Amino acid sequence: MIATHLVDHRLPFFAPVAAVVALNAARGERGVNAVRLLLGVVVGILAADAAVPVLHHGYGALAAATFVAMLVALAFGGERIVIAQAAVSAILAVTVGGGAGPQRLTDALIGAGVALLFSQLVFPAEPVMLLRSAEAAALTDLSDLLRHTAEALESNDEAVNDRVAQYLPTARDMLSDLTHARHRSSAIARHSPLWWGHGSPVLRECHNAGRLDVLGTSCLMLARIATAHRVGESRQLAKPAPAVRELADVLETLARAPEDLGTRQRAAQRALDVIRRLEASDTAKDPRPIALRMAVQMTATDVIAFAGVDPAKAAEAARQARTAPEQSHDLQVRAPPSTPLTRLRRRRPRPGR
Repeated sequence: MIATHLVDHRLPFFAPVAAVVALNAARGERGVNAVRLLLGVVVGILAADAAVPVLHHGYGALAAATFVAMLVALAFGGERIVIAQAAVSAILAVTVGGGAGPQRLTDALIGAGVALLFSQLVFPAEPVMLLRSAEAAALTDLSDLLRHTAEALESNDEAVNDRVAQYLPTARDMLSDLTHARHRSSAIARHSPLWWGHGSPVLRECHNAGRLDVLGTSCLMLARIATAHRVGESRQLAKPAPAVRELADVLETLARAPEDLGTRQRAAQRALDVIRRLEASDTAKDPRPIALRMAVQMTATDVIAFAGVDPAKAAEAARQARTAPEQSHDLQVRAPPSTPLTRLRRRRPRPGR
């Protein structure tokens, strides 16, 4: 409608196409995608305008303009959308001619502008909720990993060990997705006008997601140690299995409501109880149970830190739980950050109430 009635384009097909292409990205990346689209269009049109006066509208101009446009797009970072739009714009500007380049640029500006309006102002992504969604997915995956690990510790079946080993890359990929979500959330806080005054909660949740990355590394190490032995080689290795299963339940509970302070408080206390109850065994002649037990304790400590306890205080509480298990410890869990949109959702009545 804008391209037809405002700038009088008879066939403004590329304006809606540009909007769709710009919005065809994950939440938090749509604004950047729109800018990349514009960059590609500009590069392609400039390459065509440079080639046509010299080589006219022939095959040589088409090949030269397309090659130069893609080469320049590669120099700007090599994003696929930039390369594709640069090549397509150069091809259309050379073959169609007659103002196709400027008209395509105008349509691209309109489409990308509408995409920016909707993605940054009308329906902006909420970075904290975006992060918590990624956290919940990672926690669910780590919970499954620990549950499989506990099963491997209790079982004499080599197939169970193999299943855990096959699950490790999946858990690692999920942590990579969490890192990607951290970058996207930071970009939203920087680029979206609605979040310019709310950067502190985003930074806090990004920091908290970094603790989850550390927790994930501990879970991967625990699973790797648990499956490194040969089946049936040591009965001692089965003793930490209940503690591993308990940690899996803790992560599953956190995944359901990572934004809830009460859930985090109970998770931290349960993880500390795992350290306190972890049964010591005589391992003077076999160091592997010691390594496994230390991995369980490290994982539980990282759960406490992710729940909202200062990492130094979490480590101190874990040390006291090991040396003086009869003493009780009050863990001070910091309230997770909230945002205006999060608080608004909490105020909304649930259906049926």
